[in-house]
Amino acid sequence: MPATAVTVEASTDIHLVNRIAAGDKLAMQALFGRHRTGTYRWLLRMVHNKALAEDLLSEVFLDVWRQADRFEERSSVSTWLMSIARFKALSARRRRTECELTEETEGTLVDTANDPEAALQEKNRSELLREALTQLSPEHREIIDLVYYHEKSISECAEILGIPAATVKTRMFYARKRLAELVKDA
Repeated sequence: MPATAVTVEASTDIHLVNRIAAGDKLAMQALFGRHRTGTYRWLLRMVHNKALAEDLLSEVFLDVWRQADRFEERSSVSTWLMSIARFKALSARRRRTECELTEETEGTLVDTANDPEAALQEKNRSELLREALTQLSPEHREIIDLVYYHEKSISECAEILGIPAATVKTRMFYARKRLAELVKDA
């Protein structure tokens, strides 16, 4: 996307947030329509549960509605949304790990070890990459997701994750190195 298009989109997003702060429901619908898919995908990759990701998406945009007047324009609106989404997803993951495995959730787990179709799909390069991504640490997976799937810059990643840019660069280096090892060994 050309730099001019990015600038126009960012200024439009800021304009929408200002209108949301004034109580404009149509502006909220427009912002939701523009960012729901990317935010949902980000949440889904973090929580690995479609229903939970949908619930968290609603919570993110509810927070936008409630806090639009506090948006300080220190970052892009999409970066602000990803920060809210990340906080919500991390909180949800913490809550989920505290829950015990019940018979109901145990029944939903699938054992693909003996599935011949799954064995054939492992040959597919994109499947190998996806599998390799699941083997990364959560910190490295987050960085790869933000940079490659959400096309965030180093500084935007640093802001979303609340870490220094140098740490983002270091995590990217080690995440790429580990991914290369995992894909090569598969």
